Amino acid sequence: MKKVIWSALSAAEQQAVLLRPAMAASESITDTVAHIIEQVTTEGDAALKKLSAQFDKVELNDIRLSSQAMKEACDSIPAPLKTALREAFRNIRSFHAAQVSRPLSVETQPGVVCEMHSRAIEAVGLYIPGGSAPLPSTVLMLGVPSEIAGCKRRVLVSPPPIAPEIVFAASLCGIDEIYQVGGAQAVAALAFGTESVPKVDKIFGPGNSFVTEAKRQVSQAIGGASIDMPAGPSEVMVIADARANADFIAADLLSQAEHGPDSQVVVVTPSDKLADEVNQALTRQVAKLSRADIAEKALENSIAIVCQDMAEAVVISNIYGPEHLIVQTKNPRQYLNDIQHAGSVFLGDWTPESVGDYASGTNHVLPTYGYVRTYSSLSLMDFCKRFTVQELSADGLSGLAPVVTAIADAEGLDAHANAVHVRTQALEGSK
Repeated sequence: MKKVIWSALSAAEQQAVLLRPAMAASESITDTVAHIIEQVTTEGDAALKKLSAQFDKVELNDIRLSSQAMKEACDSIPAPLKTALREAFRNIRSFHAAQVSRPLSVETQPGVVCEMHSRAIEAVGLYIPGGSAPLPSTVLMLGVPSEIAGCKRRVLVSPPPIAPEIVFAASLCGIDEIYQVGGAQAVAALAFGTESVPKVDKIFGPGNSFVTEAKRQVSQAIGGASIDMPAGPSEVMVIADARANADFIAADLLSQAEHGPDSQVVVVTPSDKLADEVNQALTRQVAKLSRADIAEKALENSIAIVCQDMAEAVVISNIYGPEHLIVQTKNPRQYLNDIQHAGSVFLGDWTPESVGDYASGTNHVLPTYGYVRTYSSLSLMDFCKRFTVQELSADGLSGLAPVVTAIADAEGLDAHANAVHVRTQALEGSK
């Protein structure tokens, strides 16, 4: 990792240091995705099969996974992995079940009752990355809250051939509608529907740059689908004091660097010595990884920042807005109130980022690219929508009428005022 001294940088240089390696889809990706979406909307299943052969090198006969294929996939999973996934499922379910909201009812003034209710989004699409690293954990992160929310239709898509681990995780979540399609074409199918794949209302899940761009485009298209959040390459920032363990820090950095060559990892510390020790630990540890080549490329876009003190480290973290923020200090919780922008925070030496990715219970679908300033980590409420209710008694309307008509008159909206007047006149006439 490149090492810089924060105080030695100009404001422009500090901003440049914190730039992500890929802030936007290239024009070629944008055009390619637009063409794929057009193919799927015009050709349907035929386009999905053609694109799967082109990109995944798989000739599809059936796009939907059969119940027999699902059973065979589940039966093939080793018992220890089944046990691990079941325990992760329980923790994730426990945390998300606690997020169930209750209807809110407030009498704002006598006879005026206002309420807030929520309902599940009826049809949701769950995109699960496949390829070199299939992610059954993402199935749990999407499948559990969608089940608790009560979404009536949950459609899972993943590139073919679908990994058995993904199928087993889906079964834990009660998902039985699985389609063997990935990439931008899967997003297009979910957004607009094909002969086999049903159209959904909202699409969830991470993916590569093509998937991310496809989600952006369908969310802006007429008749498309909404999406969970902007998401791209994974990132982690570690802020650490001088007593932090360099091996722990390096391990956490590499846990994100191995996701892809466009991932970014950053360490911020007031200790120049620790920054050097982290670099040395990275060199030792990366050589032992099965995905060392990927991690090494990610480290080329990564940086160690030496700051003045921990207060400045928190300031730098808030400027960057990391997807994952690890605080490795003697008393990490003392900085929690000052942390403003982060997708998920990991406190202390014994809380590696990987526990949140898999099994602590929190959700690992998080905003990246600094979108944490306005977006939150995925939660139960992302699978729901809210609406308000108001109910007034006759006395309640009489009490509120002067307020409503005065504002309506000021805005020049006579019909608004009249909707109140006809009722108050009726009340006066009934006396």
